[in-house]
Parts: sequence; C-alpha cells; structure tokens
Amino acid sequence: MTREGTARNPAAWQVQSLLLGYPDERLLEQVPLVRAVTETLPDRVAEPLRRFLGHLDRTPATDLAADYVTTFDHRKRNCLFLTYYAHGDTRNRGAALLRLKQAYTAAGLRLTDDELPDHLCVVLEFAATGDPEAGRRLLTEHRAGLELLRLALRDARSAWADVLDSVSATLPPLAGDEREAVAKLAAQGPPEEQVGLAPFAPPEFMPAPTGGRS
Repeated sequence: MTREGTARNPAAWQVQSLLLGYPDERLLEQVPLVRAVTETLPDRVAEPLRRFLGHLDRTPATDLAADYVTTFDHRKRNCLFLTYYAHGDTRNRGAALLRLKQAYTAAGLRLTDDELPDHLCVVLEFAATGDPEAGRRLLTEHRAGLELLRLALRDARSAWADVLDSVSATLPPLAGDEREAVAKLAAQGPPEEQVGLAPFAPPEFMPAPTGGRS
C-alpha cells in the first residue's frame, strides 16, 4: 500500500463505520457528505463504497432497515462483533473485549453504555478518530474474521458486502496463515459454539474432505 493510500485510511474508516451502522434517518441525512468524502479516496477503496451509496439512493428507507436487521441481527455468520469469530461465547472473549476497551480508553475514546468495543463500527471509528496505527493493528489482528464476514455477505449477495470490500482494501492482503485461519473458522465456527456450525464460507475456503461418516 502506498504512503498516500495509508494516509487516507482514517477518512475511509470513518465512512465505512457510518455505512455499517443501522440505516436510520440520521445516517441517510449524511449520505451527501459521505459521498463527498468517498470521492477523495483511492479507487480501490472508493469504488465499492460508490456501489453501496447507489444502493442507498434507490432503496426505500423501510426496506434498508428491514434488510439490515435480517442481515446482521438474525445471522451469526454475518456477525459484526469481531471477537466472536476468534473466541465465540467463551470467557476468552471477555478478556479480548477488556483489552479493546483499555486501548480505547488510552486513546481518549469513551464508549456509551450500549456500545460493545468489538463492534466493527466502533473499531473503525477508533481507527479513524482515535489512534489510526493502533486501529489498523486491531483490524489486521481480526483479519480472518473480517474476511469471513466479507465472504459470507458476498455469498448472500448482500449490499453490505461492498462496504466490507472497501474495508479489506485498506488492509494488507491475507497472508498464508490468515487464509488457514479463515478456512478453520469456515469449517468449525467460533470456539465452543454449539449452534449454527454450518459452513460459513464459499467452497474455496473450505478444507478438502478427509473421509469418514457420510
């Protein structure tokens, strides 16, 4: 990634954070400003956002809201809480949430009572306005979960997949071990999760069959 592209990441993360939020009247009122900021970003980051903004323009607000709830609130495979992918609903997730909250506090960012620190919108907001380098490290640390979410949204033909495409464009490409982590999550689901363990990702991220019971 070029130095110029890296310098523009905070603006991209701010836009992505807004667009991944619930599409209420407040968000829709900010679309003209979001569009103006988008046009200052590199094409690889901006083009997916342009597609999503076009979707906002042509979709009734009630349909957007219903689609958002169906996409993110009713499907664990489209989870916006990043520590869920790595830790499931285990005690390790609590420790991971605490570390995130401590990082935000150190940067002067205070969360409201209804915000969890691992929500992707919150992480992107921190990266945009708190500590960009620390925020980029957090996003990269959760690269496998982000990729799994992106693929799940793309597989479901969700409009929000474009926003995840844009997020991915601000991060380093997946390394070999990260691809392995995506495959493992796709096959097994989050740790100790007992419900909804159907494969999370398209076939290219699934391990080859090893035999056994059919």
